[in-house]
Amino acid sequence: MFEVAHKEYSKDPNGFEKLLIDAEKPLYEGCKKYTKLSTPLYNLKVRYGWSDISFSELLKTLKEILPTTNELPNSLYEAKKTLGALGMEYEKIHATECPKCGQSRWKNVKDRNKKRKQIPLKVIWYFPPIPRFKRLFRSIEYAENLTWHASERIEDGKLRHPADSPAWKLVHFKWPDFGFEPRNLRLALSADGVNPHGYKACPICGDNTNSIRLRHGKKIAYLGHRRFLARDHPYRRQKKSFNGKKELGTIPEPLSGEDVYLKLNDLEFPKGKKIHKNLSMNISEKICWNRLSSFFKLPYWKDLHVRHCLDVMHIEKNVCMNILGTLLNIPGKSKDGLNARRDLVDLKLRPELAPISIEKKIFIPPACYTLTKEENRCILKTLPRIKVPKGYSSNIRNLVSMTDLKLNSLKSHDCHVLIQQLFPIALRSVLSKHVRYAITKLCIFFNSVCNKVLDAQQLDKLEEDIVVTLCLFEKYFPHSYFTIMIHLTVHIVREVKLCGPIYLRWMYHFERFMKVIKNSVRNRYRSEGCIAESYLIEEAIEFCSDFLSGVDPVGLGTRKSQDHLDTSNIGRPLSMGVPFKPEQELLRQAHRYVLENTIDVQPYMEKHMKALQLQYPNKSKNQKWLQEEHNRTFIQWLREEVSTELEVGNSGVSDNLRWIAHGPHPFVITYSGYAINGCRYHTKSSEKDRSVQNSGVSLVAKTIQVSSSKDKNPVIGDMSFYGVIQEIWELNYNTFNVPVFKCDWVQNSGGVRIDELGYTLVDLNKVGHKSDSFILASQAKQVFYVEDPSDVRWSVVLTPPQRDFEDRYNDDELGDTILWCEGIPNDMPDVYLNNDLDENVSTYVRSDCEGTWILT
Repeated sequence: MFEVAHKEYSKDPNGFEKLLIDAEKPLYEGCKKYTKLSTPLYNLKVRYGWSDISFSELLKTLKEILPTTNELPNSLYEAKKTLGALGMEYEKIHATECPKCGQSRWKNVKDRNKKRKQIPLKVIWYFPPIPRFKRLFRSIEYAENLTWHASERIEDGKLRHPADSPAWKLVHFKWPDFGFEPRNLRLALSADGVNPHGYKACPICGDNTNSIRLRHGKKIAYLGHRRFLARDHPYRRQKKSFNGKKELGTIPEPLSGEDVYLKLNDLEFPKGKKIHKNLSMNISEKICWNRLSSFFKLPYWKDLHVRHCLDVMHIEKNVCMNILGTLLNIPGKSKDGLNARRDLVDLKLRPELAPISIEKKIFIPPACYTLTKEENRCILKTLPRIKVPKGYSSNIRNLVSMTDLKLNSLKSHDCHVLIQQLFPIALRSVLSKHVRYAITKLCIFFNSVCNKVLDAQQLDKLEEDIVVTLCLFEKYFPHSYFTIMIHLTVHIVREVKLCGPIYLRWMYHFERFMKVIKNSVRNRYRSEGCIAESYLIEEAIEFCSDFLSGVDPVGLGTRKSQDHLDTSNIGRPLSMGVPFKPEQELLRQAHRYVLENTIDVQPYMEKHMKALQLQYPNKSKNQKWLQEEHNRTFIQWLREEVSTELEVGNSGVSDNLRWIAHGPHPFVITYSGYAINGCRYHTKSSEKDRSVQNSGVSLVAKTIQVSSSKDKNPVIGDMSFYGVIQEIWELNYNTFNVPVFKCDWVQNSGGVRIDELGYTLVDLNKVGHKSDSFILASQAKQVFYVEDPSDVRWSVVLTPPQRDFEDRYNDDELGDTILWCEGIPNDMPDVYLNNDLDENVSTYVRSDCEGTWILT
């Protein structure tokens, strides 16, 4: 650590010398564990947000408790001076006077007669990145991670990392000296992007943005998605279902960096944030930029494929709120209403939906997306009943208001979970089929485009699907529904193709960090200074955590407290163990499964099968009988075979094989919860009074498949099994333990089916495979079941995000949003209904629902 610090602080030899002295000074005479440089107390302050005053008082108290010769700092100020040598620096940059109005760079002072130092009106706190990059490379672990993309990345033609994308490869092509050096870093900045307002608000379509101003709604709608369809698509020829015209347009060419630069370079933009309204409108009619971005001063900026990535997190949230607000008719969030219908009248579209004035009331006819009160209640009753795994999302029950029949206080991650998995399930029993399919297709799109691994063919199919889905929405929903966020979904796939997977560049990580920064503000009058000083101290603590043992990183849980997760294959119990003596047959069943899934036992299994074929030549071709006989006799045969080899002195028998062949202890330890592979598992009985569901498991295994009961030559193939954990056992093999789950497995024949939308449904009441109810805990894959609102006998199988990285800290939330949820079908089958192609059928009208009356 001191060698690294010496390289960084060679300009301040006195400070470095003091650092060396403090590192060697024991905290008090006779103390061998801590020195003056030890930082556990300050680490606690930073981790738990202690105030400066309380921490200074704690230091004073501890200094009085410890021996009088202790070296503990007297106050927080002295502690900061000690840690100052380990931290980085920042620079204060004063803003110049206003170029528009000439306002001074200094604050106005009331008493100008007194001579005092002038106070700047605006200060920018600059943290130089180069020294921080150098410190990263001086850590062996960080240096390996920073060059991982060049040394350990899987290269199989699929998009797994930004290094697989054309945007990354462009740098290799245009600037090879920089690109082929793996230690060169490429930064992604979190900054405000384009202006999402005006007629030309799309930064990709530019002047070709198809927009229209709605006179009554007083908003701009962005439609015309049929031009993204294939030239021979039937939707292009339809008139009544869309805007009354055929679509003959072509796909607009995306704006390149050169195009944007040439468009904006010769324009003069007024400086300052407060722009005259008329001038602002004139600019927004032509372009969606308020000024030429300063990033164009970078020599490579205009050559990049993508300069500002779309904010998928907020696009997803706005799309979700548009759907929820319109379907549930939430005040202030619904895109349907009197003004929306009047706009349709102005456009001479959908006369069946035109509002009707009757005396002092106005009747709004029901549209195809209008829900009855019973359907509205059905959706809002389904969502709170869904039990999800712990840590999957916030408690949905707290978001549902049955009094107002709406969803309240939805955060970005709530919308992420709803639109990707839960809301399509809640819709299964409501709305007309064609509207429900359109909404489900949009939800499946967001789930699929957020995959961790993508291939070109899948992306091409997604790009086609989202265009068709948006066209379906144009057929069913009013023009007011199509805000700029709805339109931007058509460009998401393009950016994935160019920049790589979304989960590595969306805003969840930055929003979380902004919350951390906000919590560091103690003095609201000096908020920026609080943030700067707090960040410097965190850097010092992180520096110590990298080079000193026993110091936990800031922002993560403690190493000792691993109550949340265990990513090892061994696992860890989450409850007190209870000794239990099971029935002999159940114990044999569990032991047999352990043997079948132990690598050292595989040669013996093959040897036993050959022995059975020699012993029973008449039945050597009957695979079904041989497998049953093998299951019945293998345990005893293996025990005798290994004992014989040990007697003759066979050195090839390992200790594990010796004890596993001997069999488990007759008593097992049972638990109600177990953590393994980054997931928490609980028994079904322990979840009765809980609001979470951690008992669902699935397994893909090779199994014997027969065509009928008379089939004597079955085929071995992969099959998915779905079950519920009933008991958690830990088998004792003397020198090691093996955790297993005893589950009720759904009978595959008649108990599992896939519907026309691609969802897997199971009947949890049809229990089968009772003779093979155990699996290894390390093999389990977590799922959860949601009751199908359209048929309560069936449950939809959903999969929570799976953590595929080691995370041994208790309260870390790094993996809660970055991974893809599998439980929804990746590719929904193309479902074309006859009424979608027949314009004589009004698909935008609903006849089995009451309209809405409004008092005038």
